[in-house]
Amino acid sequence: MKVNQATTTISMIHYHTETSSVRNRITLEQHLFSFLLEGQKAVHYAGTTVQINPGQFLLLSAGNCLMSEKTVSESGTYQSLLISFDSHLLTDFFADHPGSVTAVNQRRAEPVLLFEKDDFLVTYTTSLRLMLGTGKPISAQMQKIKLNELLLYLCDNYPGQVQKFQNVGKLADNELLIRQAVTANIDYPVTVDELAFLCHTSLSTFKRRFADIYGTSPNKWFLEKRMEKAAQLLKKGNQKASEIYLEVGYENLSSFIQSFKQVYGVTPKQYQLAG
Repeated sequence: MKVNQATTTISMIHYHTETSSVRNRITLEQHLFSFLLEGQKAVHYAGTTVQINPGQFLLLSAGNCLMSEKTVSESGTYQSLLISFDSHLLTDFFADHPGSVTAVNQRRAEPVLLFEKDDFLVTYTTSLRLMLGTGKPISAQMQKIKLNELLLYLCDNYPGQVQKFQNVGKLADNELLIRQAVTANIDYPVTVDELAFLCHTSLSTFKRRFADIYGTSPNKWFLEKRMEKAAQLLKKGNQKASEIYLEVGYENLSSFIQSFKQVYGVTPKQYQLAG
């Protein structure tokens, strides 16, 4: 799925749905603020994975990501406020406000930032909902004012995080991107095909570069690492297979048991009893 809003530099919408989605492939053509109002949200980038609940919000960089949205409330509705904006607007903002962020840790770059809503931000999102609720279009000038208001507030209160976001796009080392993707997603049920998408490569190219870095195939490497972690958890003796399979990146118990037996020759229960 490609989200393309290049025809407008800023877009503000109140998004709501009654349908949950799991790990949709999203290509964001613009940076995106996502204020969660109702439900749960998880976002996977190559180098990081973030999950949020109402009361929190994200700043997402343009690029490839996996996105899950769940309805968990009694109303069965997922709601968020979304502000998307072009990269050049961020560049213009920092040019117009050169002292807004102090350079820190220049080598760090974060494609997604997590923030907690405080009293100011609650008031900010309320103002957006009121403007969007009128059904009238918000002028381009007002949209830019609201975006700059938010950016200035974040620069004043979270300068280090904003600086890391500003550095996104400066890291072009493909090996580093693959290593970040592997580290960030080892405990999540992300497929090799999805990892290739996050790293902006074809599946065949990802497998070849992965083998160059780790000396084996992605499937074999992930299987061994996840089963090593599972074995360590089982040895502690206080957790059953049914309690750890999610923790080691599996979505169902039967697949986990099958994989464990493939590596260790016995079921998790037999392994635990033998220890």
